[in-house]
Amino acid sequence: MARNGFLADFQKFLMRGNVIDLAVAVIIGEAFNKIVTSLVQDIITPVILNPALQAAKVDDLQNLSANGIKYGVFLAAVINFVVIAFAIFVMIRAFEKAKKRFSLQEAIDEAATTDPVVSSQERLTGAIERLTSSMESR
Repeated sequence: MARNGFLADFQKFLMRGNVIDLAVAVIIGEAFNKIVTSLVQDIITPVILNPALQAAKVDDLQNLSANGIKYGVFLAAVINFVVIAFAIFVMIRAFEKAKKRFSLQEAIDEAATTDPVVSSQERLTGAIERLTSSMESR
């Protein structure tokens, strides 16, 4: 049975590399989100915000509220965002630095191996040496 139509197109779509890459990115992003949430709730909040929480007589950042407005939830979301943005900034900066170093090394290697002036000078020197040895032998 030939595969035509909607299902065949859908299968081709799923088998594209970028769809698989996107799925992997979403899964890794969700795992990263759990790590950042734990970092904020279990480390940053107790270390940095505990004095403020104790002054407000609140046990959990999520319970901070005034007149029914749960600004603690918003504050936790802002802290999560800052931590995620910082982590992404550090990763992108490291990636760009490595990319720059790699392209610089690649340019150095290319210049060292394919310098036309050096190679033509080497050929010219070789030709002069052969000519000199030929003249000396006569």
